[in-house]
Amino acid sequence: MENNTSSLMKLTLYDRIFKPQTVTLPNGHSVQRRRSRTPVIVLFLAVAIWLSLRMTGFDLHVVITKFRKMVDLLEKILQPDWSFFPKVVSPLIDTIKMSILGTVIGCVIALPVAILSSSNINKSIPVVWLIRFLLGLIRTLPTLIIALVCALIFSLGTFSGTIAIAIFTFGIVAKMLFESIETIDMGPFEAMEALGANKFQAFWSACVPQILPVYLSHCLYCFEMNVRASAILGYVGAGGLGITINERIGWRDYNSLGTVLLSLFVVVVIIDFFSEYLRKKLS
Repeated sequence: MENNTSSLMKLTLYDRIFKPQTVTLPNGHSVQRRRSRTPVIVLFLAVAIWLSLRMTGFDLHVVITKFRKMVDLLEKILQPDWSFFPKVVSPLIDTIKMSILGTVIGCVIALPVAILSSSNINKSIPVVWLIRFLLGLIRTLPTLIIALVCALIFSLGTFSGTIAIAIFTFGIVAKMLFESIETIDMGPFEAMEALGANKFQAFWSACVPQILPVYLSHCLYCFEMNVRASAILGYVGAGGLGITINERIGWRDYNSLGTVLLSLFVVVVIIDFFSEYLRKKLS
């Protein structure tokens, strides 16, 4: 009986190295219980953390000794200089405008591209995979790198930032949207085609009502991210609030920096609140 029980257990490489433990049940039967993998996992994580600390040069002593300096810095930031606020308004508005325009441009371009990269709409598999490959390349580029390239091409300013945000939004929305399109019910689409409608008419009548709430939700989500991301694009000369943040840090004017960050925080919270409200309504 013991041999039969043992033969039922499919041994993995781990079980061959760490032999299962034989346990005798109250009824006299013997079964094999696999050794716990927890010690090996803990050991692996400990080694990985140790190697990471060595490779990155992390020094806990430096963190402890510099902790007081970090606290002093936070105290200055949390005591904003409100006399600096009038100088924050204009770049803050530029940041919001960049986010809105870049999001709109990216979302509009993403819609037809997402349709073409959906295998249940576009039956040309090479075209589908080519578009998906290009979308993957776009998504691998960080927003700051895109903004830097745009600044070199289109010169410094909010125009470069807007183009960078549009490219980033296009890659994200197109990816999420074509995945949503591939999960919709194609029955109404096929029925419309059977009635003589062309692909555009069938898609507009049968598919758009299904994907529109999801599409708008993706656009709102990207707008939230873009407001936060556009605030740091000024570091590479793409305009907006990032230029002001960079200047205040350069001048070690942390009280004014606190004013900038607090203003940005309030705007982001308000946008997140309304965006979340609208997404719930759409769903």
